[in-house]
Amino acid sequence: MVLSEVDWSRTAWWGIAAALTAALVYVVHSFVGTFVFGVFIYYAARPVYVRIRRRVPQESVAAAIAIFALALPVLLVGGYALLIVVNQVQDLVGNGYLDQIPLGQIPLDQDTLDLIADPATLAATDWTQYVTVDTVTGITDSLSGAVDTIAFLGTGAVHLFVMLALAFYLLRDGGRLASYLVRFTDQQGVLETYGRAIDRDFTSIFFGNILNAILTGTIGVIVYSLLNVVAPPGGSIPAAALVGLLAGAASLIPIVGMKLVYVPVAAFLAVRAVVTDATGTLWFVGVFVLASFVVVDTIPDLVLRPYVSGRSLHVGAVMLAYTLGPLLFGWYGIFLMPILLVLVVHFARIVLPELLAGEPLRPYAVDPSHFTDEGPFVYGPPEPGPDPPAEGDTEAE
Repeated sequence: MVLSEVDWSRTAWWGIAAALTAALVYVVHSFVGTFVFGVFIYYAARPVYVRIRRRVPQESVAAAIAIFALALPVLLVGGYALLIVVNQVQDLVGNGYLDQIPLGQIPLDQDTLDLIADPATLAATDWTQYVTVDTVTGITDSLSGAVDTIAFLGTGAVHLFVMLALAFYLLRDGGRLASYLVRFTDQQGVLETYGRAIDRDFTSIFFGNILNAILTGTIGVIVYSLLNVVAPPGGSIPAAALVGLLAGAASLIPIVGMKLVYVPVAAFLAVRAVVTDATGTLWFVGVFVLASFVVVDTIPDLVLRPYVSGRSLHVGAVMLAYTLGPLLFGWYGIFLMPILLVLVVHFARIVLPELLAGEPLRPYAVDPSHFTDEGPFVYGPPEPGPDPPAEGDTEAE
């Protein structure tokens, strides 16, 4: 092909498209943890949004209710539970980090207070005696520590805003965006079939498994910390918040789940009571087991189990994704690695066989029994409809 046959206008536009795509990839890569967690919030809040949407016709209002009335309180309670855990970790490690913060280096005894309260004495005071290296260093370190804390909290607030905003707009406009992509890029229905498959498993993973682990861990931290308030002397739960957090993480393990955590802890409490001749505290062991089984284990499982059932991913593959994700990507790997697993598995199941065979992509080559008629991300939540007629009502002929 000679240069005269090149469509330079189209080539220039493709160059612009490549540059914009590269910029978008850079932004997503820089804040991948924030975006991934925003997707998790979206899937965690979507079942609630669907129910609210049936009663509230305004999409924005329904999305705001789902985010700020349900998802945000869960995040705040989870953050408080995490704060308890961090506090106990610091107590266990005993690294003395808080002792290194230079607070209280400027004495405010009674003489100093009298000096400040008396204007005459204040004017006649030689302030150079207070301007020492240690005093200036203490003030500077305290201010720098405060600035660092404010900057840290501000950065966290910005990330939280982006997460909630992403989840909000996915709830409100995600269905229209996906329908647009399907209408203009999916002539054979492959993208729609692929989207249905990954949407179903995303719902199972995010709303079923991970949300179950987060809620279970949060409930465990709070319940075990409250149990220690009423625990008899010498019979408290060791590192109660850590035990609750580990119980939430263990809920990702099939079959046995968090029993791997609270059963050994209960055995430890019972053995400790017998060895220390404190058998009068065995009642607390029974309360611990009962609270663990009913409040921490059974109730979250009963609430979220319908959303976990019927998944098509291999349990072992999901477990490996949960395990390897944080090791490869950091804290957000527990969300990102399952996403990659779902995308790869369904690509290999739906698209790859047709590509290897060199045949046109046909979504109907996949067994239709694998899919349901529920509205996925592709179509968004169902539109609100009229309430069903009351029992006994008949339509006029």
